Amino acid sequence: MLAVVAVLVLLADLASKTWVVAHLEAQGRVIDLGIMRFAVYRNPGAAFSFAEGATLVFTAVAVAVVVVIVRTAKRLRSAAWAVSLGLLLGGASGNLLDRLFRAPGFGRGAVVDFLDFKVWPVFNLADSAIVCGGVLAVLLSLRGVEVDGTRASKGTLEE
Repeated sequence: MLAVVAVLVLLADLASKTWVVAHLEAQGRVIDLGIMRFAVYRNPGAAFSFAEGATLVFTAVAVAVVVVIVRTAKRLRSAAWAVSLGLLLGGASGNLLDRLFRAPGFGRGAVVDFLDFKVWPVFNLADSAIVCGGVLAVLLSLRGVEVDGTRASKGTLEE
């Protein structure tokens, strides 16, 4: 399930970015739908264009996230965690591919963002998947659901 979710997120992210770059950026277009618009922004930094000069650091972090999720997959026995980690893996992979292969160069590429709700920073489908996967991971952790499907036992305080 993790792999299926990750691949679906990655394919949707790649397809949307390919379309946006080919049809909006190449033609200098913006599609305004009132409450939101589709417009291309190249983001060399992290979320909200934070730390724009640290693209190589974010590339390394994305690689580390992918490696950790792939290693964790071996212990995975929870469908909910599979969805959460699949969303995180697909999203991280989508933005990682931008950082690796888009201008200005390998490992320094700017992520393609295009969903602009005008009152929120511009983002893409990979970012959405990362946020949804992260929120689900927090909820699962708060409920005590472990990656292997077991429930965390409530510890006792020893005095």
